[in-house]
Amino acid sequence: MPGELTARIDCDRMMSAANLSDFDNNLFGLDLPPGSEEEILALRHYMHANPELSNEEHKTQAKIAEFLVGAGLRDPQIFHKTGLFVDIVGEGNGIPVNIVVRGDIDALPIDEARPDLPYRSLIPGKMHACGHDAHASAALGVVLAALAHRQHFAGKVRVVFQPAEEAEPVGGRSVAELGLLDGFICAVGMHVNPEIDSGAFSILTGPVTKSSDEFKVIFIGKMCHAAWPELGVDAIAIASTFVTEVQKLISRESHADEAPVISIGRFHGGEATNIVCDRVVLDGTLRTRSPEARQRLRARLEELSRQIAAMHRGRAEFSLVAGEPAVVNDPAISQIAREAISEVFGSDSLVPTRPLAGADDFGFYAEKLPSVYFWFGCRDEALGNRTHVHTAEFGVSDADVLRAARAAWAIVRTIQRSANEEKLS
Repeated sequence: MPGELTARIDCDRMMSAANLSDFDNNLFGLDLPPGSEEEILALRHYMHANPELSNEEHKTQAKIAEFLVGAGLRDPQIFHKTGLFVDIVGEGNGIPVNIVVRGDIDALPIDEARPDLPYRSLIPGKMHACGHDAHASAALGVVLAALAHRQHFAGKVRVVFQPAEEAEPVGGRSVAELGLLDGFICAVGMHVNPEIDSGAFSILTGPVTKSSDEFKVIFIGKMCHAAWPELGVDAIAIASTFVTEVQKLISRESHADEAPVISIGRFHGGEATNIVCDRVVLDGTLRTRSPEARQRLRARLEELSRQIAAMHRGRAEFSLVAGEPAVVNDPAISQIAREAISEVFGSDSLVPTRPLAGADDFGFYAEKLPSVYFWFGCRDEALGNRTHVHTAEFGVSDADVLRAARAAWAIVRTIQRSANEEKLS
């Protein structure tokens, strides 16, 4: 991917007589413009108090559009019904660099347990328990900064306020399928991380999250009286064998670096204690960091289900719903992002961490474009922000949100500068 990125920049360089005066340090503009912090936090507080679930983000969409119009952008584009994006086109000289920034906007079906927050959820059973209110507000910060500095860069900054990261149909797939990434040189994503202290950041190279696929197997046998099991075909016995054998795909057929996980989440079958079951429905998930392992294990799951069923004189119906690809950070872009964080917050703000086992549909962006997905910390014992995401007590401070906005804009600006200084060639 670095070669592809370099080729794109070289192509842009040939089409542009680069005047690098606009990249003078005095005009570099790494920080947010004055007055933007109030706007960022106003959106954050509204979203947190008024959470909406995946594919239901109509009021959230309208509120974000209201903020964009207030900033002077009167034509945000709608996609996936509840999402929107906006383009800020630079008016400066230099090599045009087109960058996408993603901020997700959906919440989770969780009852918030943070009475200490003045902006706590007002909607029973719904909560921003994964920090998407923080991500979207930080993305608004990128919009405001790009507008303030548009005379100092060439190219386009597209900010995507993406719905439905948490549930199908996911918005990231729509972004890719609708061509919203076409013509862009790289993508920037972010996520709050409660395993990292407030004020710190982490940027990995390579796999950051895992892919996530859902599969279903229907095992079909033959019903009979439990006293004469030889007259039937026991679907429970078939499915139980599959549950046991499927783990050998991990322990005996997969490399540890691929970090695959197969989990069976549902197992339904049987009507009575004295009837041999003729049908079992089994559902599970497949996760891995490796695209190659993902394809191989998909095929092996289906193969194993059919072979085990046949061995027991039954049959299997296998189906799989492809979910998010793994998020994989591009080495060149990730290094530039670390330089940006260090320049704004100091090198000590970057800390080591581990890839996470969860999934994020930013993987659809990273599958199409060289990308960086950075983590910003939120763990703060004094403020009560100590639990992990997807919990009722989860919290992100306003200071963390503003830091994320500054970091995202600094990464965008440093990528622009790096392209013009030929750091990527």
